[in-house]
Amino acid sequence: MVRWAALLLPGSAHLLERRWLGGGTALALWVGLLGLVVFRFRRVVDAVASGTDGRIGLAVLLLVLLTVWIWSLKSGPRRSEKGASAGDGDWARLWGSFRENRLAVVGLWVVFGFYLATFLTPFLTPYDPIFQPAFQTPEMGLLSAPPSAAHLLGTDGLSRDLFTRLLYGARISLSIGFLAVGISVTIGTLLGAVAGYLGGWFDFVVMRLVDLFMAFPRLVLLIAIVALFDSSIFLIIVALALTQWPFMARVVRGEILALKEREFAEAARALGFSRTRIIFKHLLPNALGPLIVAATLGIGNTIILEAGLSFLGLGVQGPMPSWGRMVFDGRSYLLDAWWITTFPGLAIVLVVLAFNLVGDGLRDALDPRQVSEVRR
Repeated sequence: MVRWAALLLPGSAHLLERRWLGGGTALALWVGLLGLVVFRFRRVVDAVASGTDGRIGLAVLLLVLLTVWIWSLKSGPRRSEKGASAGDGDWARLWGSFRENRLAVVGLWVVFGFYLATFLTPFLTPYDPIFQPAFQTPEMGLLSAPPSAAHLLGTDGLSRDLFTRLLYGARISLSIGFLAVGISVTIGTLLGAVAGYLGGWFDFVVMRLVDLFMAFPRLVLLIAIVALFDSSIFLIIVALALTQWPFMARVVRGEILALKEREFAEAARALGFSRTRIIFKHLLPNALGPLIVAATLGIGNTIILEAGLSFLGLGVQGPMPSWGRMVFDGRSYLLDAWWITTFPGLAIVLVVLAFNLVGDGLRDALDPRQVSEVRR
């Protein structure tokens, strides 16, 4: 019976076993995405011929549906407490500790929901994010129209649908945050790990470079970099990454300094392993915990900085939407059309808060003193 329920309606079998988190999430995703296919069937069918944007959205839609269905079948009935604890690996124990923090789980699903919505944007809205109607009709809406059935979040001062611009703006803001932090983590991890292990003059040079970058206020340094060159998304990502890596390098270096004196590191050196193998195979895997937490918190901080640059007119340039740019565009309508700045501002607050909650949850879950106490 449970197997058939998992086959026909993913997540229902878990709910029958009172596994509320996994079952409720799987069922909500399955029903929500199938409802999207039903109510937006024409757009889904036309996605193949609508260009790269539509094809990517369709691929993500099918991938998520398939993943939910397979997970529902593979997870199966609940395992015994003894078997679950004995067979689980480090990642399973990490998830077991993480999900005990309800706020962190909520933050994770908020982040996942925003990223999923950015991929499914062609199915969620029929409007163009940058098209400015030459004349107004009931179908196109009105200048600065309030939220309505036709325009869920209203329109801006140029009659562009705000919900559409919010979704397309999420693509830019979230992508910039993810890519900038990814680059900074790569640079900071390499320099911090090598500096912490080798020490000597290399460590001195890297740390003085870190001190030099951190001596300048980050926003001022970003403004100076962007102002010297033509503003573009690529430049913004590089500028954010170059001002973020010193924090990552300091975190990794501190962990490597502590780990290289441990017994397993001394044993690796005694066995004659190369420095490269010791750093990347033995030390770095044990330093990933603080790095993951710093990267998660850094994404939220990077999104705020990108929004600040766009608000100052140095970030993403119009008519391309980004959350900071949307707040900037609506600054003149604060009293007459509050929704133009309110909704993108709330989106920034919600996403940054979600990333911070996830970072706090990971910090607690990666604490060895708490991981050892997890019971499935």
